[in-house]
Order: sequence, then C-alpha cells, then structure tokens
Amino acid sequence: MTYIVLIAVGGVLLLQWSGAIPMDSVGGALVIAAAVILGSLAVAIHEAWTKRRGLLGWIVNIVISFAGALLIAPLAGGVMVALLLPFMDGASSLAAAGGARMAIALSGQMALTLLGSWGALWLLNRWR
Repeated sequence: MTYIVLIAVGGVLLLQWSGAIPMDSVGGALVIAAAVILGSLAVAIHEAWTKRRGLLGWIVNIVISFAGALLIAPLAGGVMVALLLPFMDGASSLAAAGGARMAIALSGQMALTLLGSWGALWLLNRWR
C-alpha cells in the first residue's frame, strides 16, 4: 500500500510539473480525477491480488475502492485547502497560487484519497 501511495503521489506531481494539468479549465480537474481513479484502481487490484479473491471479489473490491475514493476525495480537497489557506498570499485558488502550494495540495489529496479507498476495503474485509 505504501508503494502505491508513493507512486501515485509521484505520478500526480509529475503531471503537474510537466504541465499536463491545465490550470485554467475543467481539464485540470479531469486529469486529477483520472489520476485518483487510477490510484484507487491500483489499490483495489493490489488488495484483490494479495487476498486471492475470485472474480466476484475483484469486482466488489473495485466498486468499494471507487466508492471510498469518491467519498473521501472532496473531503481531502477541503482539508488541503483549509491547511494551505494561510499560505495563499491573496490568490483566489490553489491553481492560481500554483507552485509548491499546488504540489502540496495534490500530494495530500492523493494520499488522503487513497487512504480512504484503502479504508473502505478494510471495512469491507472486516465485514466479510
């Protein structure tokens, strides 16, 4: 799990630093959402693979992982905005602030979202 979070955070930072995330349109949010979805898919596949689940288990893992990510992602974004708000220097958004603040927000949101995805799978395994 640690490796998945580190790779996902590195991937989203690479997307930001390469300029693949447009900061002035809805495309930026879609690129970030695609990265989060790929990360939560990796969490679901890893858990299904290591627990040797059957076909139904794989499907349930993927659905639960996505549900956990979709529940936590908005909260993670809000937490990152609240933490970085004192450092905004008059910028209207994190995208407008850019630079290190945006990188910290992307990293934190990805890590918290993947932890939410993993937490949903953990709750499911407690119920199984």
